[in-house]
Amino acid sequence: MGEKTGRGPAVRGGGPVDGRKRRWRQHKIDRREELVDGTLNAIRARGSQAGMDEIATEIGVSKTVLYRYFADKNDLVHATMQRFIETTLLPRVYGAISLDADEYQLVRAAMTEYVGTVDDDPEVYRFIMSNSAGDKSSLAEFERLFAEVVTTVLIDRAGGKGVRTDGAMLWSYVLVGGIQLATHWWTTTDKAMPRQDVIDYLTMMAWSAIEGVARAGGSPELFNAESHPLPEIPVQPS
Repeated sequence: MGEKTGRGPAVRGGGPVDGRKRRWRQHKIDRREELVDGTLNAIRARGSQAGMDEIATEIGVSKTVLYRYFADKNDLVHATMQRFIETTLLPRVYGAISLDADEYQLVRAAMTEYVGTVDDDPEVYRFIMSNSAGDKSSLAEFERLFAEVVTTVLIDRAGGKGVRTDGAMLWSYVLVGGIQLATHWWTTTDKAMPRQDVIDYLTMMAWSAIEGVARAGGSPELFNAESHPLPEIPVQPS
């Protein structure tokens, strides 16, 4: 009989095996990010109607490789949306609303950056939006991310001035949803309006809403207790 060591059977899954699993998981994460970045470049080159074959060709891989890292096209679209929001759209908008400026200037800066980002990268925006029609979770995540950012700013800025912010999340969804839909309309109607006009009109609408909330102190009771006649319309210069 051999010498007894006093040790039980080796436990699988410890040490080196766990290390290899971690490295493989990290490799998959890194590779997915590379393929998503490649997808963004492919869409810019091939247009928003690019299919999986065209995307794979532009990246320089087979379609089989894409399906190795993404369950289906919806998975790729979802990852592409997340990447675009996290690396392009959100940093630009968040940078705008983090400026050391008054509230009106922050609103205008945010509109400028949002509309500008969509206008500067129209094919990516159209790809994300057109392919997300059947993927409600992607669009919901898109709206949630921006609503949370806007809510944080409203609570910080308006709350700091004594305005009630109970409705901050609701107001944020109204602003984000309206701006997103208006910008989507603009990009899908051959940009029937100049970019600066879009920014001006969106700023006018958003700021008027924010100003009205602030004037009532964020209180529905105070707002409902007031009369709301339209003001005298100023005469436009000829």
